[in-house]
Amino acid sequence: MRIVTTTVVALALTAAAAPAAGAAQPSPPRTDGVWRMDGYGTVLALGGGVLQEYQTTSIGCLKGDTSRQTGPGTYLTTDGTLLTVRTGHDRDHATLAADSSVGHRKLRRLAALPAACARALPDDPRTAFDVFWQTFEENYPFFAAKGVDWQAVRERYRPQVHRDTTRKELFTIFSRMVGPLYDAHVLVRDGDNRFYEVRPGTEVPGEELDAKVKKFIVERDLKDAPYRQDFAAGRITYADLPSGQGYLRVSGFGGYAGENAPYSAERAELDKTLNTVLTSERVKRLKGLIIDLRINGGGADALGVRIAQRLTDSPYLAYAKRARNDPADPTRHTRPEPVPVVPADAPRYTGPVAVLTGGSTVSAGETFTQALIDRPGRTVRIGQPTQGVFSDVMVRHLPDGMVFALPNEEFLTRTGRTYDGTGIPPHLVEPVFTKEEFAKGRDSAFDRAVNILPAA
Repeated sequence: MRIVTTTVVALALTAAAAPAAGAAQPSPPRTDGVWRMDGYGTVLALGGGVLQEYQTTSIGCLKGDTSRQTGPGTYLTTDGTLLTVRTGHDRDHATLAADSSVGHRKLRRLAALPAACARALPDDPRTAFDVFWQTFEENYPFFAAKGVDWQAVRERYRPQVHRDTTRKELFTIFSRMVGPLYDAHVLVRDGDNRFYEVRPGTEVPGEELDAKVKKFIVERDLKDAPYRQDFAAGRITYADLPSGQGYLRVSGFGGYAGENAPYSAERAELDKTLNTVLTSERVKRLKGLIIDLRINGGGADALGVRIAQRLTDSPYLAYAKRARNDPADPTRHTRPEPVPVVPADAPRYTGPVAVLTGGSTVSAGETFTQALIDRPGRTVRIGQPTQGVFSDVMVRHLPDGMVFALPNEEFLTRTGRTYDGTGIPPHLVEPVFTKEEFAKGRDSAFDRAVNILPAA
């Protein structure tokens, strides 16, 4: 699940031109210096072969991750994300993009590092509480939609924090504060202790559930398939169905190329899979394609867009992405950035598609579902609403070393709608892996898809 992914960013630097022989020493790269990000509560300091992140609120400033330069114009985060920064029309504006993410973040040059970033915050429970609460207050977009009065939360819990409050007690207080949000992209972590909540009535798409469901599908739905194969470390399954339709199961958008593999390796493994599955011969004969996302723990949004590029002959809008950017006003956001789907230069399937979803369709599984909403051609969703979490995740540190995460973005449809909280609804409602479905050996959503798609 993407809730613990450090989506700080991926930056690309524009390298300065090499000096002529005998010329004076080159000036620093145009991207060296201090930059404030539009939204995200982040300041970046670039120079000396490193990119240093600072996490800011009105309470103060905390040093975040340090990324090392790997070549002209590139940095690598500690979690393997490739970071890229490009200057704009002048030296004072730049954009930032992450290789595994979609969209860009705008940067504005500062004259110097904010003074608060040179002062250490006190390492005491009340300061930790204040930073935690203020970070949500300035960045979380969904309090109104979730019906949570965040100011009332502060008034209830801050009196419970004092100088002798233990880490365990503070972890419990933080967990109780954010529990009513039921937001799978909100996390509190202290060592091995983790807290997060999914939407009521849904289940976390963990390894045990995934294995149980995969076994059930293989034995029930795919037992007569003339062809079936696993790809990408078992996270993708494809089968030709006896009816002449295709079945593509995607259990996540990552983990394809081994532990801690860079995004480039994940993308290459996905391309290898799609080239094997969506051959010229197969896309011509397929009568329909079932894409099963019912157990999908998320990952890299960019991989979902990459699959969508193999399902269209015409460019279209996947969604637009914006972030909250006013600490005092949750209704103000960055300008929405369109994320296009451009047809891939490879065999493409453009026929009817049935997308199977449920409450365990999470994060990048949902942004991929959203990327198919306006797909040219017939696309129908079957099952239950998705989980309702779309944003990249802001990972934040507290002075005492505790870590937490929260979303601050919205993914908008062509009409400006967001499905955060509620999830993307199906066109056709069917039960998804309920106790009754398992007990009676039924897979109603799969059967509905087979029946409504054209058959050979």
